[in-house]
Amino acid sequence: MMLAADQGLADASNVLVYTAMAVYALAFLAYVAEWILGGRSRVARTLATLEAEARDEAAGSAAPAGPAVTVRGRNGTSVLERPKVVTRSANPGRADVPDGPGAAGGDERGDTYGRIAVSLTTLAFLLHLGGVVTRAVAVERGPWGNMYEFSTAFSMVVTGAFLTLLLLRRRMRWLGLIVAGTVLLDLGLATTVLYTETQQLVPALDSIWMWIHVPLAIFCGGLLYLGAISSVLFLFRDRYEAKLAVDAQIGTFSRSVLGRLPSSATLDRFAYRINAAVFPLWTFTIVAGAIWAEDAWGRYWDWDPKETWAFITWVAYACYLHARSTIGWKGRKAAYLAVAGFLCFLVNYYGVNIFFDSLHSYSGK
Repeated sequence: MMLAADQGLADASNVLVYTAMAVYALAFLAYVAEWILGGRSRVARTLATLEAEARDEAAGSAAPAGPAVTVRGRNGTSVLERPKVVTRSANPGRADVPDGPGAAGGDERGDTYGRIAVSLTTLAFLLHLGGVVTRAVAVERGPWGNMYEFSTAFSMVVTGAFLTLLLLRRRMRWLGLIVAGTVLLDLGLATTVLYTETQQLVPALDSIWMWIHVPLAIFCGGLLYLGAISSVLFLFRDRYEAKLAVDAQIGTFSRSVLGRLPSSATLDRFAYRINAAVFPLWTFTIVAGAIWAEDAWGRYWDWDPKETWAFITWVAYACYLHARSTIGWKGRKAAYLAVAGFLCFLVNYYGVNIFFDSLHSYSGK
């Protein structure tokens, strides 16, 4: 029976998580404001001219001086500065294109809202972290013993990885809207559908490997999610650039939103670097799980649904990395493989825990 002090800590954890959700919601609205104001900026309205200039320069023609990408305020005046980042297209037959100006599109008010959004995201992350740590103290174990705890820890890792990229001065604020929205959705699902009262682990799970296997799975999943986002956005941006290359008709909304994203080559490279870095960790996660299974159940591998889908996820990402390194898949085919790999991860987490009978079921909802 839970002590009153432990119940108080559990309640405090819930309050912190709900407060974090409220702040994430405010951050989401601030990111929306950044994108809306950026879409109305002078820089965003001249993207088509800039991209046309980039194609002309790549073709060797003498293009006239085009518009700038960044607008900075200096002593009350607006100064237009030319772009500094141009990356090679993910499609070898396509001209090089510049990275987009970002969500704010060079708009000063949009940039202000973006900075506010990052500050709110940081505050929400600290509250979120406090909720996870308090839950751990309440249950006196790692805070990832069921689907509710796994989900809250997973979304915390996603936010932490995003903020770390910003701290490393990566131009990644365009991810903020998606991160804030999906983290808010994940926490909403966790607190309403997956919530589980604090409880102790069954003896089979009370092992040192609980502190190795599960945290690694959460960490890998959070980073793989960022890679999957980049791959999905790559597919949209690549199609957008393909239409630009042939002067096809592009809708105003697509031009405004997709034109502010990094180039397809940048998105493709970012996804590859994350997936390549995480793959060895995911491999060790599976190995650690097998060692834990032998310790808990007396066998390393039994093709349990959880084990099977973990292996399928590993195979999907192995195919992705193999295709990139051996047959040069640096485009849509590789992106489809990366997205398929993360979908396998989601099936492994949600699908197996909810719809399959498994030895891992008692650590589910």
